[in-house]
Amino acid sequence: MSDSDAVKPLVNGKMDNLDDEEQKLSVAKEELNTLTKQLEKAEDEKSRLQLAKLRAEDSKKEASKNVMVLQRQGEQRQEEFSKTVKGIQNDISMLEKGNKDLMEKLKKSQAKLKAKKSESATLQQRFKIYVQIPEKKVKFTCEEVDSDDSGQHIKGVFTIAQRPSVLLKGGQALITFEEEKVAAQILKMAKCTVSCDKDKLHLDVSTKTLSFSNVPFTLSEERMRDRLEISFSKPSRGGGEVQRVDYDKHTWKGQITFLNSGVAERLALKRKYIVDMDREVNVKVDLVYNYKLKKFQTFCGTPTRTILLCGITDFQDEEDLQDHLEIHFQKPSNYGGEVECIKYVSGGNEVKAFFTEDMAEMEA
Repeated sequence: MSDSDAVKPLVNGKMDNLDDEEQKLSVAKEELNTLTKQLEKAEDEKSRLQLAKLRAEDSKKEASKNVMVLQRQGEQRQEEFSKTVKGIQNDISMLEKGNKDLMEKLKKSQAKLKAKKSESATLQQRFKIYVQIPEKKVKFTCEEVDSDDSGQHIKGVFTIAQRPSVLLKGGQALITFEEEKVAAQILKMAKCTVSCDKDKLHLDVSTKTLSFSNVPFTLSEERMRDRLEISFSKPSRGGGEVQRVDYDKHTWKGQITFLNSGVAERLALKRKYIVDMDREVNVKVDLVYNYKLKKFQTFCGTPTRTILLCGITDFQDEEDLQDHLEIHFQKPSNYGGEVECIKYVSGGNEVKAFFTEDMAEMEA
């Protein structure tokens, strides 16, 4: 082997090592570049995170500020709410107190009202007037008036003028002088209580309600009402649709209220009506009249020019004795004076004397 042959393997070995080193260097460069890029990215990310951290800290500070502001506002609102609740509680307390006072006043007022009603009822019972109105022929005239009852009732108003009166019994005389002083001379105090006033009697005539009587109680109450309703509902007999039935088994009387107006008036004109019970019964029918005496007052007065003489003996004829009394009380020597009116009633008779208003006194 020659020396040149020995050098070739050595050179080749060095060349191979040089190539390996270059490859390693190239790989190292690439890794360095990669690491450099990663480092740059890490630096960028670090910067971004630091910036985000700073922003987060700023946001945190702002949020802390807002939280503190909200806390202060919450405390203020809580304080205002507490004041409002306290004010409402005070108002409620005042209202409860006022309500309690009003309830006490109401109880007192109710007690007073009850006492007044009791007193009123006592006075009404005490001064209640019972009067039987006599039958009288009346001429009615029609006049259109405004009414709110849709024609359900016919209303009439009658004026009642009550003339003051006194009942003269046998052996009594009533003398009226022209001057008051004459009566005062005979009687220092002449007292005569009479009622005196004018007012109106209100009369309501129902156009839907019909009264009936003379219906014997032969069935149960329920069946009686059913039979009455069926009978008065028959159009063939002039009836109509029934709204209500009232029947009193003790008096055999009652009332029928029809749904429509005019039926009651039509049947009332017949005066009688046939109803079907266990047998046919002919009953009396009539309209329902409601009488109300409103604002009737009494008046107590003293006729200052009139005296009442009692205990007169019948020793003469009634007219002769009346003339004798008039002559006696006209004489000034007997403390008398001019007699305006005189009435004497002999024993066993009764006469009602009526008073009229003193026109001379009214004109004065």
